[in-house]
Amino acid sequence: MTGPADHPPPDRLREVARAAHRAFSLLPARPDDMAPPATGRTAARRLRTDPDTVERDLVKLVLTIVELLRQLMERQALHRVDQGDLTEQQEERLGLTLMLLHDRMTELCDRYGLTLDDLNLDLGPLGPLLPP
Repeated sequence: MTGPADHPPPDRLREVARAAHRAFSLLPARPDDMAPPATGRTAARRLRTDPDTVERDLVKLVLTIVELLRQLMERQALHRVDQGDLTEQQEERLGLTLMLLHDRMTELCDRYGLTLDDLNLDLGPLGPLLPP
């Protein structure tokens, strides 16, 4: 059961909504929304994949998403610790869990020849996906 304390304040929700609106306004147009090139040729904008690296590329994408979620959970945990919402035992358990998750991510990256830095996608004008 959730109470009013479990929901972010309305100002925070408006701030998140504005940020999402800005982010989505930066997305490129869909192919049908784009005017044809001036030369009269249709642009061949296809995804080029290499069958030899498709597994590694898929693993990289999945690990990037997991790393993003891990970092978000870590920030939320630190925020809760700073707010004093957790008991000492909960803080200890949370810290251990986050350290184990980080170690497991490092192991998975090693298995596929990646580093945690390889998981940081460049989002163009938005900057990198993951903080330094």
